[in-house]
Amino acid sequence: MSTPDRLIESTRELLWERGYVGTSPKAILEHAGAGQGSMYHHFRGKPDLALAAIRRTAEEMRAGAEAVLGSPGSPYERIEAYLRRERDVLRGCPVGRLTMDPDVVASDELRAPVDETLDWLLGRLATIVEEGKEQGQFAATLDGAEIAATILATVQGGYVLARASGSPAAFDTGVRGLLALLAPAR
Repeated sequence: MSTPDRLIESTRELLWERGYVGTSPKAILEHAGAGQGSMYHHFRGKPDLALAAIRRTAEEMRAGAEAVLGSPGSPYERIEAYLRRERDVLRGCPVGRLTMDPDVVASDELRAPVDETLDWLLGRLATIVEEGKEQGQFAATLDGAEIAATILATVQGGYVLARASGSPAAFDTGVRGLLALLAPAR
C-alpha cells in the first residue's frame, strides 16, 4: 500500500475510533507507520487528509449499501437485507459517528461527504419503498421519504442503543421491530 493510502486508511480508522479532535497528526503517522513529514508531503495538512479519509469512508459505505439494495429481490427483501447485513454494531457507523463530531459538523468541507452519503442513502431507500408501493407490497399511503428516514433512524439509533448497552441486541431489536411494521400483509 502506498504511503498516501496508508495515511488515509489510518486516518479513517482513527476518525472512527477517536473523532477529529482526538486524531492528531502524530497518531496518524504512528498508526500508518509513516515518517514524520510524509503527511505534509502528500496532503496540505490534517483537514485535507481527513477529507480524503471521510470521502473514502463515504464511498465505501455507499458501495456496501448499494451492493445490498441493488441486489435481486422484492423491495421488502432488499430493505431487510440492508437492515440485517453484517455490521460492527458496537463500533457504530463510521459515517454516522462523524455527525456527532463538532469539528466535522462545523466544517462545510468535511461535512459535505457525510451529507451527500446520507442524502444518497435516503433517496435510494425512498426509491425502493416507492417501488414496493407500486408493486402493492407496501401500503399506498406510505411516504417513501418518511419511511427511508425511519429506516436510517432505526439503523443509526440502533448503533447508539447498542453502544450504550454494550450489546448488539438493542440494534437487532430495533431492526426486528421495523421489519415487523414494514412486513407485507399476508
